[in-house]
Amino acid sequence: DEATFIQHACTVAGRCAEPNAASPAASLAAVVQLGERLGNTAGPEVAALRNMLDEGRFVRTIEVHSGFSALVVDRASGKRQDGSEASFDMLWSSSLTSSAIKGKPDIETVDTTERVQIVSDVLEVSDKPILYDGDTGGEKEVFRFTVKRLERLGVSGIVIEDKRGLKQNSLFGSERTQLLEDIDVFSEKIKAGKKAQVTDEFMIFARLEALIAGLGEEEALKRARAFVREGGADGIMIHSKEKDPGEIFSFLKRYRAEEPNVPVIVVPTTYNSTTEEELKAAGANICIYANQLIRASYLAMLDTANKILVAGRSKEVDGQILPTKEMITLIDDSASK
Repeated sequence: DEATFIQHACTVAGRCAEPNAASPAASLAAVVQLGERLGNTAGPEVAALRNMLDEGRFVRTIEVHSGFSALVVDRASGKRQDGSEASFDMLWSSSLTSSAIKGKPDIETVDTTERVQIVSDVLEVSDKPILYDGDTGGEKEVFRFTVKRLERLGVSGIVIEDKRGLKQNSLFGSERTQLLEDIDVFSEKIKAGKKAQVTDEFMIFARLEALIAGLGEEEALKRARAFVREGGADGIMIHSKEKDPGEIFSFLKRYRAEEPNVPVIVVPTTYNSTTEEELKAAGANICIYANQLIRASYLAMLDTANKILVAGRSKEVDGQILPTKEMITLIDDSASK
């Protein structure tokens, strides 16, 4: 019954009190208030993204979909032609890849609890900051709790897109109807999230879908202005499905003339011939490689499985897979940090 539940909740929280038998509703309200007080803390990693942006860094980001993929990113490095060593600065918790690893479509079928568990797994093995793909963010009453939850975990920020209705992945573009949310409604959602924060460091980015929806640059600029100036968003993400980066560069040129300091995220999935240097020069602050790791894993796993079937044994794939001892060592080394 309600009284038993309330007593149990207080005990778990470490704040035992006798339930009010005469007014279960009053006791339940007290438990809710207690939960909010206990939850008003933030993980130490929250400030990492804002600090990098304040330092003027171009934040190179890649998606991860598990603790193991985060270990891969931690190990990844590359020497570029100028002799510099490149590594990833931040991790992207993608809605698409979080759905893909469960074999589900990217229409918010994987709930926040499941998504947050993936984030928790990643945070256990990596010290890199995380940016969370929040889809539409849901209703504003729900969004504020998502913000609190992520902030407590130590996530640096969330990106929410200005679409409404059943979520459709943006890269379907005009093949599926993309319905945009009313500007005022979306701005109020951002406001609710900002109000829910317990630190100044957590960041909320508004993802602009006007170019994807075929509504053009003027609509994208109008929405960017409103979401930052009225909604209070800390930054924006401009998204495009085109292989040519022209509309991205055009938007950045005009937006930078108006807002030279607002952080801008770009996602060069389709316009992937564009370099980081070109994006940085155009005014982007964060570049996200949003789904390449899970796409790479599909081809690698399929090739390995096919070769085992052809040979009737696994010896033929030894040269293309991680040795068992090395995998164990990789995980053990991470656990001992």
